Amino acid sequence: MQYFLGRIRSWEEFEENLDFWGEVVDEYHAHVLVFPEFVTFHYLCTLPSNDHHKAIKEIVSKAERFRNKLASMAKEKGIYIVGGSTPVERDGKIYNVCHLCTPSGKVFTQDKLHITPSETESWEIQAGEGLNVFEASWGRFAIQVCYDIEFPELSRIYTLAGAETIFVPYSTDDRKAYLRVRYAAQARAVENYVYVVLAGNVGNLPSRNYLLNYGQAAILSPSDVGFPMDGTIAEVQPNIESAAIGEVDFEVLSQQRHLGSVRPLRDRRPDLYNLAPNYPVKIIPVD
Repeated sequence: MQYFLGRIRSWEEFEENLDFWGEVVDEYHAHVLVFPEFVTFHYLCTLPSNDHHKAIKEIVSKAERFRNKLASMAKEKGIYIVGGSTPVERDGKIYNVCHLCTPSGKVFTQDKLHITPSETESWEIQAGEGLNVFEASWGRFAIQVCYDIEFPELSRIYTLAGAETIFVPYSTDDRKAYLRVRYAAQARAVENYVYVVLAGNVGNLPSRNYLLNYGQAAILSPSDVGFPMDGTIAEVQPNIESAAIGEVDFEVLSQQRHLGSVRPLRDRRPDLYNLAPNYPVKIIPVD
């Protein structure tokens, strides 16, 4: 989705916006709904704008309520929700965490693993932990929050562990920042023969805590026979409230990994180089 950050007056009004997207899912019969990074920062416009420390603490205090709301929506609508991200406190430290909610009401998490300088300086957010590939009845997927997609090693590790789709909730303030995410995501789709899904914030908040936002939601594919000519299954106009809605074909993906014009997964040169995580990738059944 492209989630619009406009003026709201309460947390309850924020939840009404979440409910709207649940109705969109019903209307378009979607299976997965992807929120953007820091979607809960919408609530910042109800808080004093001159104290970052108090603002982030207030958002952190809403983490459990946000998680429960997403879990309830996922169960009610019978969908998977990639819940963007929200700050979560663990052991006195703040992490940027994506909640994955399933139709059965289960909730799983993926930390953001690479933290930008602004996240550290403004919000004191720490780099997270955990290499997770989630296994649903329809396939395996991973979640890379924003900056994480700019590290190709991570996407390759997830792909070698079986991921067919990578969901990328992001939040960027201008077009240059967005294009870093977009170009990296497209490269990851080509390099690994995976689908990559982007969801971001748009609009501007009347708050010094989180002013500008630029986004363009998209569903990206490899660039080969069987996929769209430009490697884009769906995208919408930037900077409006909307959603990129599209259908992916895992059978075609599997075929082209073996029969494609190029086969980057098969044609790697382990005799020249290798890639291995320092910690095992967890394969997490979610159904």
